[in-house]
Amino acid sequence: MKKFIEAVDIHKTFHIGKHKVSVLRGASMNVNQGEWVALLGASGSGKTTLLDIIGTISHPDSGKLFIDGENMKDYFGERLVAFRRQKIGFVFQSFHLLPELSILENTMLPGLFTKTPKKALLERAEMLLEKVGLKDRIMHRPNELSGGEQQRTAIARSLINDPLLLLADEPTGNLDSRTGQTILSLFRTIHEEEKKTIIMVTHDEVVAKAADRKVILKDGLTFKDGSLS
Repeated sequence: MKKFIEAVDIHKTFHIGKHKVSVLRGASMNVNQGEWVALLGASGSGKTTLLDIIGTISHPDSGKLFIDGENMKDYFGERLVAFRRQKIGFVFQSFHLLPELSILENTMLPGLFTKTPKKALLERAEMLLEKVGLKDRIMHRPNELSGGEQQRTAIARSLINDPLLLLADEPTGNLDSRTGQTILSLFRTIHEEEKKTIIMVTHDEVVAKAADRKVILKDGLTFKDGSLS
């Protein structure tokens, strides 16, 4: 199976006032194409920092990152932005929907920064919203939706540019357990039908069980297929 993500010996330190906080201290992980991996760890373990680095939002202080065979040190500026738009979709714990836009417009938004014709973009957004069960709500605004519906909108938005990789940071964290299970089922459908590679950050062992495999992040280091205990 093709290796899609290769993060090697990733270090990241933040400077807070006069203090240095070492968040990642040599974290490494590999993810195969089409695999769903749960990145599991306690609060403050560096999960989001590692996800931001894999998503090319943040840069490591040292270490190597390869995505789809490309060395990310060779990408910067507009070339990096274009790579991110094409290859990576993001789903966050807070839905980050623009309140003044309909959910159809929110879903289309990332695609407006590409060369995709608007008609094709509209058709894809409608298709995705139907896939996530919101066909009849496309003209509603976010404040008219439940938390679960807003997260389903965010998932549709993450797929608008047909990325190969989905990065999800605690996507069930703001939802009740029943709604959270609905969102996990949706991720499973996307994973199986569209063959997306998924890395999902969570602190919840139950959520992590939905993935194909879990990687533990503890004290800035990664451990394969472990548990938090």
